[in-house]
Amino acid sequence: MENVHEKIHICLKDFFGFKKFKGNQEKAIQSIISGKNTFVVMPTGGGKSLCYQLPAIILDGVAIIISPLIALMKNQVDSIRSYAENENIAHFFNSSLSKIEKERVKKLVLNGETKLLFVAPETVNKKENLEFLKKCEISFFAIDEAHCISEWGHDFRPEYRKLKTTIKEINNKTTPLIALTATATEKVKKDIIKNLGIEDSDLFISSFNRPNLYYEIREPDNINSDLIKFIKANSGKSGIVYCLARKTAEEISEILNLNNIKSLPYHAGLDKNVRIETQDKFLMEKINVVVATIAFGMGIDKPDVRYVIHYNLPKSLENYYQETGRCGRDGGEGECILYYKKEDVDKFKSFNSKKIGSEKEMNNHLLNEIVNYIEENTCRRKILLHYFGENYNEKNCNKQCDNCRQTKEKRDIKEKKEIPSFDLKLLSILKKIRQDIAKEKKIPPFIIFQDPSLEEMTIQYPINDQELKSIVGVGDGKVKKYGGAFIAAIKHHVQENNIAKVDDYIIKSKPKKNDLKIFIIQSADRKLSFEDIMEQKKISMADLIGEIESIVHSGTKINIDYHINSILDEFQQDEIHEYFLNEANNDSIDEARIYFEDEYEEEELRLMKIKLFSDLAN
Repeated sequence: MENVHEKIHICLKDFFGFKKFKGNQEKAIQSIISGKNTFVVMPTGGGKSLCYQLPAIILDGVAIIISPLIALMKNQVDSIRSYAENENIAHFFNSSLSKIEKERVKKLVLNGETKLLFVAPETVNKKENLEFLKKCEISFFAIDEAHCISEWGHDFRPEYRKLKTTIKEINNKTTPLIALTATATEKVKKDIIKNLGIEDSDLFISSFNRPNLYYEIREPDNINSDLIKFIKANSGKSGIVYCLARKTAEEISEILNLNNIKSLPYHAGLDKNVRIETQDKFLMEKINVVVATIAFGMGIDKPDVRYVIHYNLPKSLENYYQETGRCGRDGGEGECILYYKKEDVDKFKSFNSKKIGSEKEMNNHLLNEIVNYIEENTCRRKILLHYFGENYNEKNCNKQCDNCRQTKEKRDIKEKKEIPSFDLKLLSILKKIRQDIAKEKKIPPFIIFQDPSLEEMTIQYPINDQELKSIVGVGDGKVKKYGGAFIAAIKHHVQENNIAKVDDYIIKSKPKKNDLKIFIIQSADRKLSFEDIMEQKKISMADLIGEIESIVHSGTKINIDYHINSILDEFQQDEIHEYFLNEANNDSIDEARIYFEDEYEEEELRLMKIKLFSDLAN
């Protein structure tokens, strides 16, 4: 294909509306377009979907997208359709369709109108569907959630094992295949490649490294005493303690409270309302620590968790990576402490002894991997990333694990901990102001300003609105709503301590005007219907909602209650509001749709999420 580079960039901009690719997206897209088998490992949020969506638009024929997530297929189809003028550009083909609907989809695919066809592995493996697929001009096959093919993976699906044979029966030509997953260990990766027969594939693996996290293993004589000392040394910071059993979680939480550490347990055995209340108290910093079971987990999206402690052994390195991943999501510091006890290993061995066959073998293998990680003397980060098939030079660890820190401390004991570059005294003052405002407004402190914003304030010392707006994460709305108290405190601190500000450190720029955003804000003020706004500006509903999201996230409040009230009643609004505020693990619309079993449309959920953010943050 001529001018591949130019074509994919035009499609990216004109069809999808993006200016540039993320990570390995462009390389993966070029690989599949050039007819090569391709394997993509990209963490959630890295943009895996675009790796098959864009090639499907450019290439002749229809791309067959195989996914286990039947509940999300409609959402994936709707997402593609939102970019296109032709609604038939994408369809799903599964058991939810009637016979008439299936025949209609088949006709559209064979006529060449459909570019992406989403199917479940169970659907594509059925004999009655093979004859139809054999007639299709297929551009490529995409295997989403490819880890499901491996029994070593955390979500094994037997139907995935049949795909290699099925694909060969459908198309004996050299039609390329792209496999995609958000997580794959070296063993899972090899299993995927072998079972799909793509040993010749181009491989694109994005980094799983979290450079801001510090990893440490501890074996103290008295774990409870060490735990209390650690948490008290990190007083005022938020943390999570993971335990193996519900009883342990409750006991540890009680011990922490007896030692004046505000804590609550969190596990599946607690009443739903109790769990919601615990999450709320954690977000609002009414408690500092949540003690949760490993099995149930937290599902809490709090960006400023400063430490994650494993009181017991995690089930696997993959679980450990995911659980420690709750730490330092805002890019700030994060400490990950794992307490090692031989009795934990014995418990897991006892559990595994009751298993049979391959399940027993797999569980023992996972246990051995986590034990090896603990007992090794090499860089923790290197071992952890190697588990996901990533080569890592331990020289880059920068003393961010106990093994690397201890090795370097032999040379210079004074280098045990780097001195932060920000003003600690001012940081303490600003955090106190933030806490007071949060208490008054009854919102989580990080909604006001996240830690990285406060830390940058202690470096730049902004003493007026314009300077405060130059701080990362601070928009017009936040300056107007919260800025006064922070500016006053910084100004007083600068004067009292004779701090010399570097005036030209802050680069002032003229804000760019955006006519569309201004029109939307003015129209919302006049309560103009969304249909009229879309008609006047020739934009889709998805585009309009996207613009509103951008407006709100920039710090500007916009009142869309009049539209929400026209599509949702008070009970429905309360139900969705309660979900995003207390039930949701994150702000994913896909997960919300699954939670509500497709009772609400994507538009309704997105608008309610915008309203919640606008009400709380702006």
